[in-house]
This record gives sequence, C-alpha cells and structure tokens, in this order.
Amino acid sequence: MTELLWPNVSCQGAEHLRKFVAYEMDNILERRANEYKQYQLRRKTNADIIIAPANSPLQYPITGFRVAPLKKSLIPGLALQTQERGITTNKREVYKVSLSVKSGVLSVEDLLDGDQVEGQGQSDLTISSSNLTHLNDLLSRVTYTSTIYHIRTSDLVSFNFEDHKAIVPIMIRRPSVPVLYDPGKDINSRVTIITKTFLRYKELNVLIQSIRKFYPKIKIIVADDSLKPENVSGNNIEHYIMPPAQGWFAGRNLAVSQLTTKYFLWVDDDFVFLSETRIESFVEIMEALPDLDVLGGEVSGDQFYFVLEYDEGDENDGGCLRRTREFHQPLPGYDGCFLVDGVVNYFLARTDAVRRVGFDPFLKRVAHTEFFIDGVGKLMVASCKGLSVGHQTHRAQDEYDSYRNQGKLEEERKLAHHFFKNYLNYIKY
Repeated sequence: MTELLWPNVSCQGAEHLRKFVAYEMDNILERRANEYKQYQLRRKTNADIIIAPANSPLQYPITGFRVAPLKKSLIPGLALQTQERGITTNKREVYKVSLSVKSGVLSVEDLLDGDQVEGQGQSDLTISSSNLTHLNDLLSRVTYTSTIYHIRTSDLVSFNFEDHKAIVPIMIRRPSVPVLYDPGKDINSRVTIITKTFLRYKELNVLIQSIRKFYPKIKIIVADDSLKPENVSGNNIEHYIMPPAQGWFAGRNLAVSQLTTKYFLWVDDDFVFLSETRIESFVEIMEALPDLDVLGGEVSGDQFYFVLEYDEGDENDGGCLRRTREFHQPLPGYDGCFLVDGVVNYFLARTDAVRRVGFDPFLKRVAHTEFFIDGVGKLMVASCKGLSVGHQTHRAQDEYDSYRNQGKLEEERKLAHHFFKNYLNYIKY
C-alpha cells in the first residue's frame, strides 16, 4: 500500500540517474519495470486492502493497513453506515464515533470551523455530527501517525459507535529500497552456475566441459577448499581458493556472495550436463511464478524431494522436526511439479532469497537438508520432473572419502547444534 500523506522527498541538487543509462538502446526501462513488478508481487508491497462491509454498522479496513514510522498516513475505508435517525426534538440526533490508538496519534485533515472533533493530535479522537454524510467525510480524512520509531512493529485502532466496536491492525514498517537484478537479454545474463569442489579436479573438469558444450559463455563460479589447490581456468570462470577443508556450506556462502545475476544454478562438482539439461526451462517456470524461490530438478532420473513437518513444541522443551518423502501440493499448471520444502542437490534459486537464508558454515561434511530447515517458512520451494542433469560414475578416493563421510562424533556435534540453533528437542531425517 502507498502511504498517502508522506511528505515529498526533496531531490533538489541530486543526480538524475537516467542521464547515466543508455536505456533507449538497451530496453532497460522495460526490463526494470518488469523486474520491479515482480519485486512488488514477491514482497506483497501492493497488496489490496480489504474493507469490511458495514454490517456492524462500522466500515473499516479488515486486513489492517501499513504505515511508515513517524509518518502521517490516512486510515483507509473508515465510515459509518447506519440508518438516518428521525428528529426526536427540534433538531436531528447527533452521530458520534470515537477512535483510539496506543503508540501514535490521530488527526482529521483539513478541519473547518464548526467541525466537531475532539482530541486532535492525541491518542483518543472523537468525531460528532448531526449529518451522516458530513461525519463520513470527516472519517475519510482521519490520519494515524506513529510516535515511536521502530522499523517493524504494530499498533491497533479501536473504532467505536454506540455499542459497536471494531479493532483495526496497523503494521508499522520502514519501507525498504528495492534490490533488483537486471536480467539482460539472454540466459547468460540471468543465471550463474555455482559449485563447490574439494579434491575432485578430474570430476570438476568433466563438469565444466559438459557445461561449455551447451552454454559456452555462461559464468561459472567455483569455491575450492582443497588441501592443495590446483589451477582452474577458462573463459568466464571464477575460481575462489578457500582455507583447506572449510566445508560445503562455507563454500556455498562464498560462491553465493559473488553472484551478480538474478538466479543461480547449484550443481555438485561430479555432475554432468546432458542434452536435457536446459536451464531455460527452470527460468521459464521461475519467471512465471514470482513467489517461487527455489526450483529443483532431477539427478540421473532421481527427483528427490521432501517435506519438513515442524511442531514448535513448548517454551521449555523446544520443537520437533521430521523429514518425510512427501509433497504439499502439485504445482498448478505444471505436470510432474510439486510444492515441497526441500529438493535434490540440483536446483535453480533466486539470489536474493537464498542470501536472506544463507548457509550455516558450522556444517562442513553433511549439509543439505539443513539449508532447507533454515528456509522453512522463508522459502517457497518446488521440484519438477524433467529438469535433468547427469551424475558421473563414482570414483573411489580414500583421502576424499575420509573427509566426506561424517563420523559419530561429528554427527553428535551437529545434533547438538540443531538443539540450540533451531530450538529443537527431537529431529528425524
């Protein structure tokens, strides 16, 4: 919702950004407008306000409304819908409504002499009139201003008439500045392929060669925590060397931190691209469904996905989490696609959404479900059949396996980590 009475921000003396952009040559205005529309849909910044029908007889925004801290905003939809009263004496009966808030003040804009308003600029406001139309005109100009600065809090408006009462929630939010990614004009501008490697340069080179067969120009980012790093080079490849054996999630964080594209495709370093590996199919679905954050495919025909059943538990014991091989619902309009909580280790994701969740670097050896645990309630996840990548034949490596396999002590440390970090008492994978 647009806050209606914010003062205009003065940009006098500021740089006009359009003069720095060759937008006529590159269709950048059209792309920017489209990305901002998707941003609004994802953030629900333009969500409609639902006005409750006046059957109480109070009319008010049943879904509440949003304001910025310390800024004056109109309260939308306030009205009194009741029958005109008969004349009981020599004059018409007076209509009287009252409003009150806890963390702000109320006012009526543009008051005229004779308007019966008490409590202007205070937390309790009373409006009276013998004319219902006039009363509703005054109600249409009632404003709310929060008096305590906070970027994310709330208040309540109590709206009263005779023995009728309505409570209207106010969401006090500091508007955030949009962060958009220019999608450019081709797949290379929209998607970066990222991977983490450790002691598997042979497999990594096979992966890179297979990517270049189908996507010769797309950027590839490699995070590498091998014990003795080897050179990884090639056109549009960024190879980041980490301290040795920092682990999978630390590598993912590094790779994600270097992204400049709207999407990234995560692949393991022993995958291989096939003719069926079409990144464009991922992007087509994600562009059509702005609410979707992560879209998984299948690896060598395995469309692995899962649901995380979470019970918050109580304040003393903590919650319970269980992973099940199920899905929430089919994804409408897409056969073989399902809404889930976690997917196979091959997925396309929105850069901004994943950055908000992040990867826990405490988890080094076995760390996949754990990312999706942190994303419960934050990420919309789906899995689709047919978005396929291949898997190279496993090659036994004693040194690699000694790091890859999780020992009993490390498993116990991970469970203790979940106990505190995720406030859990029980967990079942």
